[in-house]
Amino acid sequence: MARTRHRVWKYGDNVNTDVIFPGKYTYTIDRDPAELARHALEDLDPSFAGAVQAGDVIVAGRNWGNGSSREQAVHCLIAAGIHAVIASSFARIYYRNAINGGLLVITCPELAEAAADGAKIEIDMDEAQIHYAGAAYSFPPLPDQVREIVSAGGIIAFLQQNS
Repeated sequence: MARTRHRVWKYGDNVNTDVIFPGKYTYTIDRDPAELARHALEDLDPSFAGAVQAGDVIVAGRNWGNGSSREQAVHCLIAAGIHAVIASSFARIYYRNAINGGLLVITCPELAEAAADGAKIEIDMDEAQIHYAGAAYSFPPLPDQVREIVSAGGIIAFLQQNS
């Protein structure tokens, strides 16, 4: 697999699911991708939904996705075209929801510290490295089955393809 190139959206520590996808929409928007994407990060970054492009990545600090277990906090980012969330650390439930939904999640504290908003990075999943500003940042390689689930578009798609 070749390196993939992405633009960075940079956020800080403790970004919770209520600002990734506002709780007020939890029971009013039912998996309509365009509507989910319109509200992604609106309480944290009102410019995000109108400016994000397919293939962009989010780079964040510690404890990304803490708070409730709402799956919309994953699905709105997928619908917005986010390729991956790279963070210093993830809330456990968000991390698993991301894999189940088909969103690539990478733990890389060093890149989270170094990367700047709007920067260009390259992700090399085979080498488990992210390249930024002439440096290579290693991350724990994802198990093959996790990579397969994400590549399939989530756990349901993976199971359908492999049953």
